[in-house]
Amino acid sequence: MELQKFKLKEALFYEKLPNKKVRCLLCPRKCFISNNSTGFCRVRKNIEGKLYSLVHSRPCTVSIDPIEKKPLFHFLPGTKALSIATCGCNLTCSFCQNYEISQGEIFGEFIPPEKVVDLAKKYDVKIIAYTYTEPTVFYEYCLDIMKLAKKENLKNVFISNGYINRDPIRKIAPYLDAVNIDVKGEEKVYSALSHASLKPVLESILEFKKTKVWIEITSLIIPGYNDSKKWSNDLSTWIKNNLGPETPLHLSRFYPAYKLTNIESTKISILKKLYMESKKKLKHVYLGNVFEWKYESTYCPKCEKLVIRRQGYEVDFNGSKCKKCGTNIAGVF
Repeated sequence: MELQKFKLKEALFYEKLPNKKVRCLLCPRKCFISNNSTGFCRVRKNIEGKLYSLVHSRPCTVSIDPIEKKPLFHFLPGTKALSIATCGCNLTCSFCQNYEISQGEIFGEFIPPEKVVDLAKKYDVKIIAYTYTEPTVFYEYCLDIMKLAKKENLKNVFISNGYINRDPIRKIAPYLDAVNIDVKGEEKVYSALSHASLKPVLESILEFKKTKVWIEITSLIIPGYNDSKKWSNDLSTWIKNNLGPETPLHLSRFYPAYKLTNIESTKISILKKLYMESKKKLKHVYLGNVFEWKYESTYCPKCEKLVIRRQGYEVDFNGSKCKKCGTNIAGVF
């Protein structure tokens, strides 16, 4: 790791403490970090009493994806996003599908913020997505890119675990257009599988709501952990009461991964039951990793006519208004 070749970026949101110690204030962990050590995420390091990002301009992944892959179904449907990630994460989910980079130390080639924006323009994409790992841990890189992207009329979206504090949300919100936040389950699920807590995630979602950022919610349904009717009812009720019934909810099918390979994939029959339960409270519910167009498509909440048909990443989008009754579909179109 030849980080000495590049000028490290001093981190935002931390306080200096005696004896060259610092306290990171970016996420709810609020790590106390001794000199020459990193925080929980492993990519923010205390060097002589100053906190630095080790991953600014060092992405491990840069690719172009359909926006539906994030998933964001009500944000510019059918468009492409330049997706970018660095290594590191402030959670340690046992089921992480990207654990090689979220839990590893893969420092890619040097790609400064202006180069990222240039790539988006070169490949004629309208969105930059901060995704795959947790964008909170490469916050300074995101923010620098986003400021430049806005000047070029590009959109910015976060695909996040929601483990971020209020002040960082408020600072980045003017440049952020949409966010999908993964709500992993009840408190016991966070404790058992992610070494985290549910409450800060819900608080961050409410803060994003205040900033007028478009929000979609995802929940990966893991057998034996959060595949009960109670969880789907609790989550749907919370979304309805706090975000509004028009907020999209994505219920995704679990596949064995990382440290959770002793559990079978979620039964599709279970997902469909949870889908129907959630639909009682929310206008737009989707199933992920199922690949059945009926459960991936958008319907008019008033007359139930098909408005946007999806099959995998193929999208038939002809406008956000129901052609039968004229009802507008909530979202950014």
